[in-house]
Amino acid sequence: MCIEAGYEAMSRALLEPGVVGACWVGSESAPYGAKPCAVIVGEALGVTPNVIAADVQFACKSGSEAMQAAIGFVGSRMVDAALAMGADAAQSRPGDALEVTAGCGAAAFVFADGERSVALVEGCASYVTDCSDFYRRQGARYPQHAGRFTGEPGYFAHIKGAVGRLLLDMGATPRDFSHVVFHQPLPRFVEAIAEELGFVRCQYEQGLIARRIGNCYAASSLLGLVAVLDVAQPGQKILLASYGSGAGSDAIAFSVTDRIVERQRIGLSLAWHLARRRVLKGYGQYARLSGKVMR
Repeated sequence: MCIEAGYEAMSRALLEPGVVGACWVGSESAPYGAKPCAVIVGEALGVTPNVIAADVQFACKSGSEAMQAAIGFVGSRMVDAALAMGADAAQSRPGDALEVTAGCGAAAFVFADGERSVALVEGCASYVTDCSDFYRRQGARYPQHAGRFTGEPGYFAHIKGAVGRLLLDMGATPRDFSHVVFHQPLPRFVEAIAEELGFVRCQYEQGLIARRIGNCYAASSLLGLVAVLDVAQPGQKILLASYGSGAGSDAIAFSVTDRIVERQRIGLSLAWHLARRRVLKGYGQYARLSGKVMR
């Protein structure tokens, strides 16, 4: 999934592999404990060997952490262009409540010079504390969650902290944004945090993918941003707010440029990818494909 998303991002950015100087992959379901996914993905996309490559880990906000690294490297001119990706296949113990929303997906973004970008980064803010709402111990196959910490002390407190700081730094209000994208463990969480922060339904409904995909962890908020960019118009402002257990939130503000119109005609939309999906034949097939039961 990550390789396909990376290829799509580079194609839509009209970017040659040799221009990419950094590649970061955020995930909490990596297939290796010690071998980096970023190198595998970079090799498949043709950006190796002279590239900075690393995996990023911060639960469901590892994808936005990768974006933050790309913003910093490109903004400081350490590299001309950087790839940032979030990808996950949600994992859950059989019978656990997490199975109800489990999804999988990947999203990739190219960060480069603003003169050729479809959106400009206007500001970033982060908010982190030691809140153990969701975790997986070393060697454990499935994650665990402490239910009473998941909502207010975790998701809501951290997103409000990051978004509040970003709005303060920018001197902005919710009304300044045409779209807002939150991490999406459940649709009702998104609706509740949007209301608390002063956003209205029309600002977040375009990026709400949880009902169609489920919670795909590090790719969740990033896929919401993809959905918004597929329909965004020049001059609109977008706010992205991720959340990762452990816990923290990244808030990033974008301003859409005139180049968005041309790039929307290139490549395949998120809606196209959703339309080609195949529905599994019940829980039994899902359990076999995910390795929860023997074939």
